Amino acid sequence: MAVLGAVSRWLADTPLSHGIVTARWVIPTLQTIHILGVAVVFSSAVLVNLRIFGVFERDAPAAAVARRLLPPIWPVLGVLFVTGSLLVIGEPRRSLINPTFYVKMGLLSGAVAVTAGLQGMLSAAAGKAAGRPRVAGTALATLSILLWCGILFAGRFIAYTQGG
Repeated sequence: MAVLGAVSRWLADTPLSHGIVTARWVIPTLQTIHILGVAVVFSSAVLVNLRIFGVFERDAPAAAVARRLLPPIWPVLGVLFVTGSLLVIGEPRRSLINPTFYVKMGLLSGAVAVTAGLQGMLSAAAGKAAGRPRVAGTALATLSILLWCGILFAGRFIAYTQGG
């Protein structure tokens, strides 16, 4: 924890951090872009998962729904990485010494892996006859929803948990 505190103090003293904090419009703008990006990623992933469960666009093949909704996730994750990194640079103590931040990052790693796995699984299944969802697909969809919801909760909870 001492190392993270030292890194946090060093980062807070950088010119970029000072610029982000002193320009009063930067943090709210970054947060707004970040939240809109989260909404795009979350809704795309959840809609594909709901299709796997058979409660959304039941008349369309799951692979077609995934082909339409999952590709936007990847560039938006890039935007989220940039905005999130700038938010951490602007307010390093809020994140770097906060255990909830690391929970969020762990959940994000899992959610990205599961979403990529679902995308690959649905792409591979695109040429096969549509049938009842396989147990693996339903399990991955359930895990995906739990992970993405966990990310939302952890991201919001960061404001209420402070380390160090």
